[in-house]
Amino acid sequence: GEPIRPNGKFPDIAGMCRFIHSLGLKTGVYTSPGPRTCAGFEGSWKHEEVDARQFAKWGFDFLKYDWCSYGKVAKGKGLERLQRPYRLMGRILAGLDRDIVFNLCQYGMGDVWKWGAQVGGNCWRTTGDLGLARGGLLPGFYRIAFRNMLHSQYAGPGHWNDPDYILIGWVGDAWGMRVGKPTTLTPNEQYSYMSLWCLMAAPLIFSGDMTRLDAFTLNVLCNDEVIDVDQDPLGVQARVVRKTPMELVLAKPLEDGSLAVGLFNLWEEERVITVSWKELGLRGRRRVRDLWRGRNAGEAEGALSRKVPRHGVFFCRLQKEGK
Repeated sequence: GEPIRPNGKFPDIAGMCRFIHSLGLKTGVYTSPGPRTCAGFEGSWKHEEVDARQFAKWGFDFLKYDWCSYGKVAKGKGLERLQRPYRLMGRILAGLDRDIVFNLCQYGMGDVWKWGAQVGGNCWRTTGDLGLARGGLLPGFYRIAFRNMLHSQYAGPGHWNDPDYILIGWVGDAWGMRVGKPTTLTPNEQYSYMSLWCLMAAPLIFSGDMTRLDAFTLNVLCNDEVIDVDQDPLGVQARVVRKTPMELVLAKPLEDGSLAVGLFNLWEEERVITVSWKELGLRGRRRVRDLWRGRNAGEAEGALSRKVPRHGVFFCRLQKEGK
């Protein structure tokens, strides 16, 4: 096959990658192992190596490989059918002279979290696409998070569970190929969304119109202390301490010995959420650092208790004294 060529929308892809790198950022590209991507554009079917080498030559750092139309051409059955296209691309990427993060997007089929790393994947979607429509009282991101939480034992440095994008701010309409619109999530729901993803050590990939970023959305996406929890070198995905119809408590151990804790109010009105040291596996007094507000919030011993707004979160770091 012939290498992918620049077009009117992207006349200088290598130049674009260099510009993005000059901002201190990484750049990613999307394709499918099938003949067509989900939007109907050319996939990588039968020219996988040509495409991969072109991506590396341009300077891409991330590849999202979306199943899409591959199901129409895939042969065989069972796990081998699901693994084959990802094993092939994983082997090709491993042979390049450029490090490219490999994202397996096949919606969790075949329990991909159990074998994604074996075929060269660095992260893998654990569910179907994230929708924000309210099928019940809670927005759709909660449903995705609840499912992603089940696979914490398969996450760690170099291999991550991917619950899908961060869809806030000005949100597009990929399926309808229409102009986007502002998110319908409340501010508290957006704080909860980002907190969940960081506690789950998820890849943080923003999906929205960056030319229309407002100050609030930028604050949600770029809070250093919140992102530090997601990017902690220990690489542990949070465990579920408690989950009821009214509340969710997550805890994530961090490299410095502190514990990140999220108290999530799933209910329709403000409520007090309390978690004990016994539940968290802690002893002694801890300093409480409010991560969203970026300030110390006193000390606690024996239990942590906070009033949390509807669909909101209290996201904190419990630090040992002297740390």
